[in-house]
Amino acid sequence: MIYDVIIIGAGPAGLFSAANIENKKVLIIEKNKRPGRKLLLTGAGQCNYTNNCAINEFFDRYGDKGRFIKPALYNFTNQETIDFFKKRGLRSIIREDDKVFPSSLKAIDVLNVLIDSVNHAQMLLNTRVERVSYDADKKLFYIKTHAFAYAAYNLIIATGGKSYPDTGSTGAGYEFAASLGHSVVEPKPALTPIYVENYQFGELSGVSFKNIKLSLFKNNKKTKEFAGDFLFTHINISGPVIINNSRYMEAGDIIKINFTAFSNEDDFRSFFESLIQSKTSIKTALKDLALPRRFVEKALEICGIDENLPCSQLSKIQRNSLIQMFSAHPMKIIKLGDYNIAMVTKGGVSTSEVNSKTMESKKIPGLYFTGEVLDYDGDTGGFNIQAAFSTAKLAADAINKHLKD
Repeated sequence: MIYDVIIIGAGPAGLFSAANIENKKVLIIEKNKRPGRKLLLTGAGQCNYTNNCAINEFFDRYGDKGRFIKPALYNFTNQETIDFFKKRGLRSIIREDDKVFPSSLKAIDVLNVLIDSVNHAQMLLNTRVERVSYDADKKLFYIKTHAFAYAAYNLIIATGGKSYPDTGSTGAGYEFAASLGHSVVEPKPALTPIYVENYQFGELSGVSFKNIKLSLFKNNKKTKEFAGDFLFTHINISGPVIINNSRYMEAGDIIKINFTAFSNEDDFRSFFESLIQSKTSIKTALKDLALPRRFVEKALEICGIDENLPCSQLSKIQRNSLIQMFSAHPMKIIKLGDYNIAMVTKGGVSTSEVNSKTMESKKIPGLYFTGEVLDYDGDTGGFNIQAAFSTAKLAADAINKHLKD
């Protein structure tokens, strides 16, 4: 049998592609014994499957790939995603931070809706694809598995990236794409904590900060500035401001963290110099910063300053140490979290070789890429699964139109 469409991968992108292909012979091939293994891990098993912010606020959530993702998101929005599940009996809850979850808070319920939506398709589980090829004369794709070979007029590669390899995300889709002549941007972990040199804050694990400012330096030159919530853990630094922007960070980079409410180090310096003139002890003065007590105590320890020291006795070196500690604390990145803890993958099939209005290859007609196998990565908060759904729907719509024509 020659299929109208073969989909490699039964994650969110693969399943949603199949769910939206109309009246066609569809085959889904999945290497795992069950579909959607990675989906079951999202949102700590609760499945934050989209975000409720305005659709035009999505585009800044994908780094420099917002322009590429825009047509897919407009074609199938976050509200349409919520409606898709609602029509199939799955209600959702929207948290104050706009993250959207199934009301049951069970990822399996989201997965079951997706599986039920592909009843019209044939699904081969526990089946590993070994090779893909294309016959330009016959306009057919051939997919070789460990047991059989299959053919199709259209091929969707929806294999995901390399994060959480225990779920089967091993980067096989990159190999398939390369074998079909596509360029692959080097994959790297993204949405991950970072590890820094001489980390001194392990005992502050769990201490967090709201909406702090962070600057990124490469080769002693400031390249980017970010703002967001920050978290100390026992071995690394994390929180949305780190995780969402890890896509820009590399080993050897320097980050400077401003823990204060002031815009920059100079503004804080002016305030601090005035503050210590009006207080007796440094301990009393630092209470006005409204910073976590444990952090202030650790900062004094690192700077070698007794909390009971009168402000009048602070040396210039001590003042500068405290100013830098609170408003421009430097940390050198030694590594990012690996694929075992990174939520998504940065890099993948080059978006310059994919039509953003259809998700079809610019090199081979009938070849489509959906989801994380592509070179984009979104912020945490439901943006990656929404992009998987939206790119999948766009590919399905293009295939429906093409086969109808």
